Amino acid sequence: MSRILAAALAVLLGLNALAMLVASFWWYNTVPGVIATGPYNPHFVRDIGATYLVVAGGLAWFAMRPVQGWPALVAGAAFLVLHAAVHVFDASCSADPIADLIRDLPGVFAPALIAAAVAVFNRPARTGAA
Repeated sequence: MSRILAAALAVLLGLNALAMLVASFWWYNTVPGVIATGPYNPHFVRDIGATYLVVAGGLAWFAMRPVQGWPALVAGAAFLVLHAAVHVFDASCSADPIADLIRDLPGVFAPALIAAAVAVFNRPARTGAA
């Protein structure tokens, strides 16, 4: 089940990354809440798109080869969790924090929770001396 979750998340985040890289203005105007973060900056959107592409690659690697891909999964999950933490902080400073948290639940918080859970519950068994 973890490999399926990782693969599905890799596909979704990979598609998001590709949209950010090749259609950044469309992405900026389509994703709920993005416009509220500030003016459109194509370079910044593509930078984050590249990050999401790497995260998707780590998730896909884990889905295909769990033991070898686990460190990449952890790195990708770390980005997603830190990104979610930024959103929590920003929501806490907003005029309507609950609405912001709900808005970000499917696209920010759920992927972070899923990736982190997959990483934690699939840590490879320790072999040999450290």
